[in-house]
Amino acid sequence: MPTTLALAAVLSLAGCNDSEDSYMPPTPTVIAHRGASALRPEHTLAAYQKAIDDGADIIEPDLVITKDGVLVDRHENAIAILNADGSVKEATTNVAELPQFASRKTTKVVDGTSITGWFTEDFTLAELKTLRARERIPAIRPANTQYNDQFEVPTLQEVIDLAKAQSAAKGRVIAIEPETKHPTYFKSIGLPLEKPLLATLEKNGWNHRGAPVFVQSFEVGNLKEISKLSTVRLAQLINGSGRPYDFVAEGASNTRSYADMVTPAGLKEIASYAYAVGPYKEWIIPFVRVNGVATELGAPTSFVKDAHAAGLVVHTWTLRPENSFLPASLKGAPTSDASARGNSIAEIQAYLKTGIDGFFTDDSAVGRAAVNSFKP
Repeated sequence: MPTTLALAAVLSLAGCNDSEDSYMPPTPTVIAHRGASALRPEHTLAAYQKAIDDGADIIEPDLVITKDGVLVDRHENAIAILNADGSVKEATTNVAELPQFASRKTTKVVDGTSITGWFTEDFTLAELKTLRARERIPAIRPANTQYNDQFEVPTLQEVIDLAKAQSAAKGRVIAIEPETKHPTYFKSIGLPLEKPLLATLEKNGWNHRGAPVFVQSFEVGNLKEISKLSTVRLAQLINGSGRPYDFVAEGASNTRSYADMVTPAGLKEIASYAYAVGPYKEWIIPFVRVNGVATELGAPTSFVKDAHAAGLVVHTWTLRPENSFLPASLKGAPTSDASARGNSIAEIQAYLKTGIDGFFTDDSAVGRAAVNSFKP
């Protein structure tokens, strides 16, 4: 195990203190989207370890919460979702197959959507630890199913422990970029995410602006709340369409959309509380579509220039290697196979040419190769 002194030396070299923006990741920054999620079931310690081994600078845990108030790492609070006929539509755990938890199946409305399944907030941490992780999109990532039922659901603390241990082992700082999921919903059921998150960061000496931490959210109000409680750096996520759910919850008093937030004025407003902006990739380079089919990358917009002019760092998402996520011009053979890999390096480098500061990737080895071979 790395010693505390070894870790302190690595963090010291990175200048991690609370007096200024002392931790700065390498640029362009390779951010492991849910870990190496193209290679291991997402949001598992194994996925994060693989991403770190493959060159990620930052690992990204999505945060939800347990019945007993512990932050855990899942893509959604719904850890298994059922179709109307009772079959499994999507699952990140094996909970649907465990008879001892059959009675936990329920229907909830989360951010305006009715979902039937099992939810983290109905389980204690001890109960969640009896579950095992599964590949969320097996049709696109069939190879990942070989790892089904091998890994636990990690806590935020376990992710931080891994980042610290690997920082010492690798001799470079591994940062985290946690995303608070459904903060308005969790606040509505009496399990707010913000203070438990800050308490965990405080416990680890990371509740400050110089820490290797960026806290993200698709909502706005919770980031503004955190900005009043902590100096930790914040990243405003921007979806490809629609509106932040906290805006929706405010009703007629707030009609703003994500499209309003990507204007120069909108970006300046984001800069009043956030350090970075995380736009869906097509705000930067939209796909050209013919009859609804993405054929190729289009011309870059002014987003990166406008965000930088507002003083924001840009971390775009998500650059994935499989055909399912690429335009036709970058798909690999056979192009009809959604799980086949295409020319993800070319896509990443097109975005690097726009001047982005970092990008989320599902395969950090591909992301690292793209950065290492990039010629501006």
